[in-house]
Amino acid sequence: MMYLVGFAAAWMLGRMRARRQGWSAEQVSDLIFYGALGAVLGGRLGYILFYDLAAYIADPFAVFRVWEGGMAFHGGLLGVIVAMLLLARQQQRSFWVVADFTAPLVPMGLLAGRLGNFINGELWGRVTDVPWAMVFPRDPEQLARHPSQLYQAALEGILLFALLWLYSARPRATGKIAGMFLLGYGTLRFIGEGFRQPDAHIGFVALDWMSMGQVLSVPMMIFGVLIWFWAERRSFKAMD
Repeated sequence: MMYLVGFAAAWMLGRMRARRQGWSAEQVSDLIFYGALGAVLGGRLGYILFYDLAAYIADPFAVFRVWEGGMAFHGGLLGVIVAMLLLARQQQRSFWVVADFTAPLVPMGLLAGRLGNFINGELWGRVTDVPWAMVFPRDPEQLARHPSQLYQAALEGILLFALLWLYSARPRATGKIAGMFLLGYGTLRFIGEGFRQPDAHIGFVALDWMSMGQVLSVPMMIFGVLIWFWAERRSFKAMD
């Protein structure tokens, strides 16, 4: 249900951006269709590769049991990148133009996804004694924990959306909005993961305190900075 909410929000926001970006309603619909396929297929494959490869090797048919959960944003991002490449070729646009148009549409889907995690009582936070700590029914330990799903909904959804929507309101060098998305998401995901309990079958994967989500977010931050400065430098060269 939350995936549908996220895709619907992206479609509505895309229609709003289309009016000033030179996109037709049909092109926006194509973008959402390609993006939805990339997000779902990439998210599933990403979870298998990054989080639980051994289990899926032991039980290959588990790949198709999507109702049991198992989606990863970083895999979904790779899927969406492939989708944007295909769409850019189809519409004869620059990939970076498509990426800049798409970036501000994503956070509302992330917000919906994190709210879905909270409603399902999954991906809960680390043990804490803060006044708003919660005990999740599906937690076998029944300990008071951070409602980290709500933290991540606020950071990756609301805050990132506001940042990108305002940043993209003014003309920017091609590629800078996409770079800002990678940097912004990577940073906010890294912060939010600091309150989230790592996956039980993985635990901490680096430095005895970094989760897989944090490790995967570091390259996003690095690439975001590199793309932003590349776009800035290219715009200066164009003006020369």
